[in-house]
Amino acid sequence: MTKLQVRAFLFQLGCFAILFTSFRFIVDQFTNLTGYWVPLTAFVVGTLLSPKFQAVKTKDGEKLFMKWIFIKGLRVIG
Repeated sequence: MTKLQVRAFLFQLGCFAILFTSFRFIVDQFTNLTGYWVPLTAFVVGTLLSPKFQAVKTKDGEKLFMKWIFIKGLRVIG
Protein backbone atom coordinates (compact mmCIF):
# COMPACT_ATOMS: atom_id res chain seq x y z
CA MET A 1 0.00 0.00 0.00
CA THR A 2 1.18 3.46 -0.81
CA LYS A 3 1.28 6.40 1.58
CA LEU A 4 -1.89 7.93 0.12
CA GLN A 5 -3.78 4.63 0.30
CA VAL A 6 -2.93 4.38 3.99
CA ARG A 7 -3.96 8.00 4.48
CA ALA A 8 -7.28 7.37 2.70
CA PHE A 9 -7.92 4.32 4.89
CA LEU A 10 -7.18 6.25 8.08
CA PHE A 11 -9.34 9.22 7.02
CA GLN A 12 -12.24 6.91 6.21
CA LEU A 13 -11.83 4.97 9.45
CA GLY A 14 -11.63 8.15 11.50
CA CYS A 15 -14.70 9.73 9.92
CA PHE A 16 -16.70 6.55 10.35
CA ALA A 17 -15.61 6.17 13.98
CA ILE A 18 -16.63 9.74 14.84
CA LEU A 19 -20.02 9.37 13.15
CA PHE A 20 -20.64 5.90 14.61
CA THR A 21 -19.96 6.97 18.20
CA SER A 22 -21.99 10.15 17.77
CA PHE A 23 -25.00 8.38 16.30
CA ARG A 24 -24.77 5.54 18.82
CA PHE A 25 -25.10 8.10 21.61
CA ILE A 26 -27.92 9.94 19.81
CA VAL A 27 -29.85 6.74 19.05
CA ASP A 28 -29.40 5.50 22.61
CA GLN A 29 -30.56 8.77 24.19
CA PHE A 30 -33.40 9.83 21.91
CA THR A 31 -35.04 6.61 20.70
CA ASN A 32 -36.62 3.62 22.38
CA LEU A 33 -34.33 1.12 20.67
CA THR A 34 -32.57 -1.44 22.87
CA GLY A 35 -30.10 -4.28 22.53
CA TYR A 36 -28.36 -4.83 19.21
CA TRP A 37 -30.60 -2.30 17.44
CA VAL A 38 -28.68 0.67 18.85
CA PRO A 39 -25.24 -0.20 17.37
CA LEU A 40 -26.82 -1.62 14.21
CA THR A 41 -28.70 1.60 13.56
CA ALA A 42 -25.59 3.69 14.32
CA PHE A 43 -23.54 1.48 11.96
CA VAL A 44 -25.97 1.93 9.06
CA VAL A 45 -26.28 5.69 9.56
CA GLY A 46 -22.52 6.09 10.01
CA THR A 47 -21.82 4.08 6.86
CA LEU A 48 -24.27 6.09 4.77
CA LEU A 49 -23.18 9.52 6.01
CA SER A 50 -19.40 9.11 6.20
CA PRO A 51 -17.30 10.50 3.34
CA LYS A 52 -15.51 8.08 1.03
CA PHE A 53 -11.77 8.55 0.43
CA GLN A 54 -9.78 6.95 -2.37
CA ALA A 55 -6.21 7.20 -3.65
CA VAL A 56 -6.08 7.20 -7.47
CA LYS A 57 -3.10 7.16 -9.80
CA THR A 58 -3.51 9.89 -12.41
CA LYS A 59 -1.21 11.16 -15.15
CA ASP A 60 -0.05 13.88 -12.72
CA GLY A 61 0.80 11.31 -10.04
CA GLU A 62 -1.18 9.76 -7.22
CA LYS A 63 -3.93 11.91 -5.71
CA LEU A 64 -6.37 11.54 -2.83
CA PHE A 65 -10.06 12.12 -3.61
CA MET A 66 -13.07 12.51 -1.34
CA LYS A 67 -16.73 11.94 -2.21
CA TRP A 68 -19.52 12.84 0.17
CA ILE A 69 -23.29 12.98 -0.20
CA PHE A 70 -23.37 16.58 1.07
CA ILE A 71 -20.84 17.81 -1.51
CA LYS A 72 -21.48 17.72 -5.24
CA GLY A 73 -18.77 15.95 -7.21
CA LEU A 74 -15.31 14.90 -6.09
CA ARG A 75 -12.83 16.90 -4.04
CA VAL A 76 -9.07 16.57 -4.39
CA ILE A 77 -7.54 16.28 -0.92
CA GLY A 78 -3.88 15.76 -1.77
